[in-house]
Amino acid sequence: MGFGQNLQFLRKMRNKMTQEELAEKLGVSRQTVSKWELDAVYPEMDKVIELCKLFSCTMDELVRGDMNVPDEAYSDIRFEDVEAFSYASYAAISKEPEEDAIRHVEQWAKDLGIEKPQIIGWDFPFVSQEQMNVHNMHGYAAALILNSSIPEDKTEEMGLVITKQEKQKYIAITINESSLSPFYIIPNAYKILMANMKVNGIVQKNDKKVLSCFEKEYYTGGKWHMDVYIAVL
Repeated sequence: MGFGQNLQFLRKMRNKMTQEELAEKLGVSRQTVSKWELDAVYPEMDKVIELCKLFSCTMDELVRGDMNVPDEAYSDIRFEDVEAFSYASYAAISKEPEEDAIRHVEQWAKDLGIEKPQIIGWDFPFVSQEQMNVHNMHGYAAALILNSSIPEDKTEEMGLVITKQEKQKYIAITINESSLSPFYIIPNAYKILMANMKVNGIVQKNDKKVLSCFEKEYYTGGKWHMDVYIAVL
């Protein structure tokens, strides 16, 4: 991707800043910004430096990076206050960790008599270099959301470790059809959220008491969708 598309992407990430608003900040005309985004002309070095400061990016990212993503694949970015919930999680390290972890959690739901389980997941980072490079293994954690109607003695009998999370603010985005090119489109969803956070000075929350990020996939309208969440301060 070129400079023009990167600039357009960053502008949209900055609270959908218009060309007119960006032009006013840089002391140029809207037509000039439009020409930049079309790669018809390139800004002078002092304007490139101003753009990097404005969007909190490096010159290399702006000029030579690949920031652009297809707009139709994702919803608008939003903030959500996720209410407190309890969950039991299972982490798998294998060649197909997502499938293995979700299958395990689905069996928990079946044993607990939950007909329509709510399952979330996230990458499990504690994988050795040998597991990744030699055995082509990766890690993933899946979690079953539990409600108050589930008998505590039943979860204890199954040996489930219950984690409780308090209400937390998240920045979120929806992937409109997550089954299409998942190895590209899901990481890109995180990329979009992180770019938005960086451009707008939003800080990720890293606290052991809350999930720093997670995914929730669901089927509706004849398609699989996925909500991607990152905890913020």
